Amino acid sequence: MAKFAYRMQSILNIQYQLENQAKMELGRAQMWLLEEEEKLQVLIDRKEAYLEEGRRMRSDALSVNDLRDNRNAMLIMDEMIEVQRGQVALAEEAVEAARLKLQEIMQERKMHERLKEKAFDQFVKEENAAEGKAVDELTSYTYGQRGKGE
Repeated sequence: MAKFAYRMQSILNIQYQLENQAKMELGRAQMWLLEEEEKLQVLIDRKEAYLEEGRRMRSDALSVNDLRDNRNAMLIMDEMIEVQRGQVALAEEAVEAARLKLQEIMQERKMHERLKEKAFDQFVKEENAAEGKAVDELTSYTYGQRGKGE
């Protein structure tokens, strides 16, 4: 029996490589998103600490300078939080783009795998037909030899 060789195997191999690269890109994008979300959480925690400090200062003796500094710190934290939310949004967009790219590459790979399966099925049919033809020829030859011998 002949060996099956898919003529577009190199393309399928490239698809596997592209899929692996896309998976790695998605992983990097998800790590970036996680880092940005952690930074955002740190900023939110710092703002909460400033809020708590402001509440404590209001219940203690009032110092106008301390209250003003606390208020300014909270305003700065609000700005930093908004900037960080923008970074988180960018990271989320990068994750979504990487996910869509991976999905597209996986669809192409699956299409090539289906083509390979169809080519293999066709190869098996052709091999079975050739084998059947060889058996028929052998049977005819054997039958023909017996007829001559008698």
